[in-house]
Amino acid sequence: MGKNSYISLVKENKTYRKFWLAAFISMFGEWFNTIALFLIILKYTDSELLLGILMAVRMGSFALMQPLFGLLADRVNRKNLMIITNIFQIFLALAFIWVDGPEDMWWMFLCSGLMMALHGLYVTAERAALPNIVSEEDLATANALDSATWSTALCLGAFAGGLVVSEYGVTVAFIIDSVTFLIGTLLLIPLNVPQSFDKASSGSIITSSLRDIWIGQKRIQSEPRLFRIIFAKTSWNIAGGGLAGVFLVLAGNNIDFVGAALGFGIFFFARGVGTGIGPILARQLFKDSEKWPRLIGLLIVVSGMFYLLVGLSLDGPLLLTLCLVTLAHTASGGNWVLSTVLTQQWVEDEMRGRVFSTDMLLMSIGQVISTISAGFLIENGYVNLQQGILSFACLMILSGCIFTIWNPKQKHTTHAYTQVA
Repeated sequence: MGKNSYISLVKENKTYRKFWLAAFISMFGEWFNTIALFLIILKYTDSELLLGILMAVRMGSFALMQPLFGLLADRVNRKNLMIITNIFQIFLALAFIWVDGPEDMWWMFLCSGLMMALHGLYVTAERAALPNIVSEEDLATANALDSATWSTALCLGAFAGGLVVSEYGVTVAFIIDSVTFLIGTLLLIPLNVPQSFDKASSGSIITSSLRDIWIGQKRIQSEPRLFRIIFAKTSWNIAGGGLAGVFLVLAGNNIDFVGAALGFGIFFFARGVGTGIGPILARQLFKDSEKWPRLIGLLIVVSGMFYLLVGLSLDGPLLLTLCLVTLAHTASGGNWVLSTVLTQQWVEDEMRGRVFSTDMLLMSIGQVISTISAGFLIENGYVNLQQGILSFACLMILSGCIFTIWNPKQKHTTHAYTQVA
């Protein structure tokens, strides 16, 4: 298969097709669940800060275990890791049914954190496995489709979650959520996902984990261009976490003619459309990978500029605001796919899990800081919704400018590892 279209890649590569469908269904479940959790918080506590804390708990859980997750993705069968995480999430999704008042917030936060930690392991294993089930020439296509799939799952999951919660309540939503993880598991079971292992990392995971994690960090530090690119997603999320995870939720809650749950879904739908379009456009427009590192920074700047316009448009037509949100996330989707493809191309298979885990760790830390800050500022009256969006948009533009002008000189080094099939 050479320079495939998305349709032919899915049609001709049977393993990738099922792998892709399993990922879509699992991600759909994550976003379907999220809308119900937002509604529960506002229903029982009416706290903007708790919205930020929820997103911080989710991303913190995603982040804190990433070094270990990366090691596991390099040392353990990746397909089995993905199956195990789905099985646990089947039961955790049902556990939310017992949240029935403000006194149960701790239980909701605990279950949500555990689910996101498991999702972090799934994503790390999935990203590390992807280059082993598609050819190198199809990698950019597969990553663009992977990012578009995440975005489609966001669109459909959030919107469907909003509709279901509005019509049938949160209990039905959590049951449906549980079923999505079961379906994803059944799709993964028959797949054969190739994987290489580093002989130097054999032995007990417990006794060798710190050494292997350190090897992964040394791998990143040995290559300046790689050290820079793992900050690409973080550079967007340091402001984007608060914008997308707190301010968009509150904007959805302020739509007068629909309920809160559907309002959340509408804004997250716009966000998902953008992050779906972005990777596809990036693949079509940006052919020269030598220019991608600088383009990544410029895309962060562009995303921030559109969020400035989002802030200015809040009192105007809703459709205009939604279009601007879509454009802001189109740029962020391009940032995501370009940085992901570069990391996959530059890093060898047996180290890829550890490198991606650091990428996800940094991104999640940025998002934790951003969401807690946004929730704190608006709950305590330091900013209103419009001021919050405008200030965080300016922060995003500044972050993108810094990433763009950061241009470390590349060392000429060779990385050799022993592989076994």
